[in-house]
Amino acid sequence: MQISEILSSDSVLCGQTFSSKKMTLEEMSKLLANTDPSISYIEVFDCLVAREKLGSTGLGKGIAIPHGRLKGSKKTIAAFIQLQHGIDYDAIDEAPVDLLFALLVPEDSTDEHLKTLSHLAEMFSNAEALEQLRSETSVEGIHKILTG
Repeated sequence: MQISEILSSDSVLCGQTFSSKKMTLEEMSKLLANTDPSISYIEVFDCLVAREKLGSTGLGKGIAIPHGRLKGSKKTIAAFIQLQHGIDYDAIDEAPVDLLFALLVPEDSTDEHLKTLSHLAEMFSNAEALEQLRSETSVEGIHKILTG
């Protein structure tokens, strides 16, 4: 699955200033819920928080990939937030997180979920891509980096 199939520019925020992990996940949940009228913000937020309780999705190097399998969802959806300043996210390296890519898949999409997470982890291990994502100042530019 290509990122361009699951991430629209309407689901990207750039230069945000949230002060906590909870506030960021709330905004991420709104972005995700807005992409699919069959799901609610509360369902999405509860799904993301439940996954975080199992262990932080903060990968290190300022990256987090909050994700989950959502009951009742029929398609894979994604959202991305670039923060102006990193937040405490309980990442494995304890570094603040400033780039978040959220992913929700239908409850029964285990293989797709794992393949997409693997692709994202690979993409976010590229130092040049991370620098571009951090320095970009437009939603369109970020969307192009992520989907190009």
